[in-house]
Amino acid sequence: MDTAVTQRTVLLSKIIRDFNLETIYAPENIEEIMLTRAEIHRPGLPLTGFFDYFDPLRMQIIGLSESIYLEKLDPQVRRQRIYDFMERRPVCIVIARDIEPFAEMLDLAKKFGIPLLKTKISTNSFVSNIISTLNVELAPTITRHGVLVEVYGEGVLILGDSGIGKSETAIELIKRGHRLIADDAVEISKVSEKTLVGRAPAIIRHYSELRGIGLIDVRRIFGMGAVKESEKIQLVINLERWIDGKAYDRMGLETEKMSILGIEIPAITIPVSPGRNLSVVLEIAAMNSRLKRMGYNTAEEFNKRLEKLYKH
Repeated sequence: MDTAVTQRTVLLSKIIRDFNLETIYAPENIEEIMLTRAEIHRPGLPLTGFFDYFDPLRMQIIGLSESIYLEKLDPQVRRQRIYDFMERRPVCIVIARDIEPFAEMLDLAKKFGIPLLKTKISTNSFVSNIISTLNVELAPTITRHGVLVEVYGEGVLILGDSGIGKSETAIELIKRGHRLIADDAVEISKVSEKTLVGRAPAIIRHYSELRGIGLIDVRRIFGMGAVKESEKIQLVINLERWIDGKAYDRMGLETEKMSILGIEIPAITIPVSPGRNLSVVLEIAAMNSRLKRMGYNTAEEFNKRLEKLYKH
């Protein structure tokens, strides 16, 4: 069962450490400040006095263009523009290109309790990197009961009823050289309009549960090469107990999809019965999925051959 979609947050102090940002001014509550918006803002228009649609919860990035514009203003006008901007208390301000902040900017940061930070890298590079990071850190997330493995480079999410053999299949895949991302609970994040990324909750990361044995530490038993922190979800495998009389797809012409967080992911339903080697079946499913993404559909090609044969 899925949990409700959660909107994550990230500590500003973590971003400061990860990006090696210089702290020009930090309020006393700097360790408590959270970022909640993946979007950033370059405040060119606000510095001219236009504040429609201004969102103080977005990180504000000041680059060379903004700095040159402010430098050319009359000192009194500049102070007023900076005051109007900073009295709205943006969550933080980052100055790019190692540009020194204006004295009034530092004074007002202290007055309004706004973190004032600096980076040496170019504005475009910092904007690109911070957006990519925030998209991952703040992505809408659900938790789904299942197993996530990487098989031949494909992120495969295995779903099915409890006790159907998801964990056992994952262990067999690990023994065959593939990697485990999550067992039992998979945190799925929508990092872009086309991409889902899965990971394990921190408390059960690298662990798997086998009935009759209990918890095992996959990383310690099989080595670091048997686990991975996260992976894109590119295929969903639904395991279900074999139902006599049910018509299962034998050609692969039917295209099944599963919607997760509004993104359609290719899905396959695989019936489980005694004697079926599920690990081999999943390997073939992963390779076939990769072929389809590369533009080759085996079932369609075979169907075209049949059509040509019947025409002659």
